[in-house]
Amino acid sequence: MVELKFRCAVNPPADINNSGKPPKKLSENLFIYSSTMRQYLSADKEKELIETANTLMAKGKGLLAADESTASMLKRFQSIGIENNEENRRLYRQLLLTGSKDLANYISGVIFFHETFYQCDNNGKPFREILKDNGIIPGIKVDKGLVPLAGTNGENTTQGLDNLSERCAQYYRDGARFAKWRMCSSMSSTSYNFICCSNLSERCAQYYRDGARFAKWRCALKIGDGLPSELCIRETSNVLARYASICQQNGIVPIVEPEVLPDGDHDLETSQYITEKVLAATYKTLSEHHVFLEGTLLKPNMVTAGFDCKKKYKPEDIARATVTALQRTVPPAVPGICFLSGGQSEEEASVNLNAINQYSGKKPWALTFSYGRALQASVLTLWTGKSENVSAAQNQLLKRAQAHGAAAKGEYKGGAIGGQSLFEANRNY
Repeated sequence: MVELKFRCAVNPPADINNSGKPPKKLSENLFIYSSTMRQYLSADKEKELIETANTLMAKGKGLLAADESTASMLKRFQSIGIENNEENRRLYRQLLLTGSKDLANYISGVIFFHETFYQCDNNGKPFREILKDNGIIPGIKVDKGLVPLAGTNGENTTQGLDNLSERCAQYYRDGARFAKWRMCSSMSSTSYNFICCSNLSERCAQYYRDGARFAKWRCALKIGDGLPSELCIRETSNVLARYASICQQNGIVPIVEPEVLPDGDHDLETSQYITEKVLAATYKTLSEHHVFLEGTLLKPNMVTAGFDCKKKYKPEDIARATVTALQRTVPPAVPGICFLSGGQSEEEASVNLNAINQYSGKKPWALTFSYGRALQASVLTLWTGKSENVSAAQNQLLKRAQAHGAAAKGEYKGGAIGGQSLFEANRNY
């Protein structure tokens, strides 16, 4: 018998986590670390990122995603019969952002679209300044939407890395403190495209100067035959990591959003498996890019079956699958996870979030919400573009935020209105 032995010894210096400087190598002739690793973040910047992330994840609070693109608003306004013009969009955002100050009891941050970030109320005061005065942190969506990924079976990637650093710096100066970038994954016949990252840092710098303190970037993936592809998962992870790194260089907390879409008829187990694959790849790549996890947030899908799945699952099933997927993939260094609603009704989004927080498994992160449609659907229906309906619509927003806030603490009792499904197939805008 031939015995083979393999030894890989790693002996980091005792002060590796305290010195603030990375070692040049961890063991002789094995791992050589770049002398620039993490040096782009000063101690003060790391502290600011941590404070922003923790404030956003305050107990019983979540995020209002008011970052719908112009194309998305077209669909929203068509449903209530009003024209999709800039003034109507401003009036609607004014409704959302200038109501009761009690909204700050349940909403810690608001994600803006670029247009909205620079809009003002009827008195000429920027919306972002109104939020800051009420103790709500302004954030910014920095991706520029989905585009086809060449050479794949209909998969998509997210564009917008060009000029991001300049935009983030300006947004920071103007008050934004976090950002969002969305990547969607599908489990059906779809494919993915990689977009260059030139000038991303400059855009982030601009957003920071304009007051943004967090950002969002969305990547979307579908589930289906052979989907999402390994290529799609790798490129999605790489784009999200580059976005996160650039945001942090500019003082903005990145919200990492690798969204596995609910399109399809797959069961809960398949959704959990794919979600775990996507999240594991995402955090591997974030580590490779030396992203400071304590200054990030994750915005994933809840693990749910495909919208066309014949089998129906209980909230407890969704909670178990979701928390298990997170336990297996998300490091405890991440301060919080804010779920997207993924086409669930307003009520489902509360009930399922409540079940997740009541689940007895280990949950080292804050678990809350970052909802758009699940906060706004009934508000929009009440408003219908009429000034006399503004007060009632604002009261409904407060009620829905209160319901989600209770769910974020595992204390939701049910009963709030909003049971209609908000699912939209192939939501690639």
